Amino acid sequence: MRRKRMGALSQLGDMRINFQPRKDEVVHGAVVEEIGGLIKVYKDGHVERLPAVADVPCTWASEPGVVSKDVAVGAALWARLYVPKLPAQRLPLLVYFHGGGFCVGSAAWRCYHEFLAHLASQAACVVLSVNYRLAPEHRLPAAYEDGLAAMRWVKQQASHRGGGHDDLGWWRGHCDFGRVFLAGDSAGAAIAYNVAAQLGSAVLKSVSLKGLILIQPFFGGVTRTSSERNSVQSSRSALSLATSDCYWRMALPPGADRDHPWCNPLDKGAPRVENLRLPPVLVCVSELDILKDRNMDFWKALKSAGKSVEQATFTGVGHAFQVLHNYQMSHARTNEMLARIRAFINDR
Repeated sequence: MRRKRMGALSQLGDMRINFQPRKDEVVHGAVVEEIGGLIKVYKDGHVERLPAVADVPCTWASEPGVVSKDVAVGAALWARLYVPKLPAQRLPLLVYFHGGGFCVGSAAWRCYHEFLAHLASQAACVVLSVNYRLAPEHRLPAAYEDGLAAMRWVKQQASHRGGGHDDLGWWRGHCDFGRVFLAGDSAGAAIAYNVAAQLGSAVLKSVSLKGLILIQPFFGGVTRTSSERNSVQSSRSALSLATSDCYWRMALPPGADRDHPWCNPLDKGAPRVENLRLPPVLVCVSELDILKDRNMDFWKALKSAGKSVEQATFTGVGHAFQVLHNYQMSHARTNEMLARIRAFINDR
């Protein structure tokens, strides 16, 4: 698969908040929150998202042997499906949530289209990439609610045994709904975790949740970790500490701090992990990510609580390397990640 560096994303880690009036502030007032190249929020609440990454249609062929189509998921949501053209067999279903700090990103972004088409091919699974609502227009828990709505839609699809003859029968016939996985990267990993935690012991007829794959989960907290305090982030980094704080200010309910349970799953106010009914979990950590320590603490908490959990650390790369290809080692480490995800799925 041909991979291209996305130069427009090289400044993702730079947050610039400018209170000086500019020409584009005449109508909406001053810019009160800004992440360079990605998003501006104005004083009157107007939100401007910048075209840092190109959207591509589902017909854009990035992976031989994978068919992709967009589908409506409920009344207000849509998702992109990736179905490998493999010999007649039913494949596991991976429900995926993209990253972007809850504030930017799309299932149509080219970087996610490429990555998930490749994942579907390499891991031999059907992928459903959910396009959830974004903050600050839709603050948390909107994204978590959309994740649950996507799972209810999957349950409805699973009730149509044998594929069916409607417009969606073409992909249902490829799915083994007895092997469903939740996954996501960054904010998408936080969505996957919260959906799994809320599903708990809920009975999803015709659907069996077999695993949870969390890639660099975007969690936070008021107290800084060592990697948050000390990691020096280059211009290639997708996530700086200032950018992380900005995302959380835009995503959390007004007045909430970073120890809110929707941000910090290990805070004393969050549901205790030992009381949660979770499927087996794979936590993917990046060595150069400011979230490294927070991700490792989360893995250790799950392990201490007696959960079935695996951890994989990818050296020499930072946050979101698998979609942005912003490190020299990105290609090799992405292949390692795909192999680890495939092994995790195949074991279940």
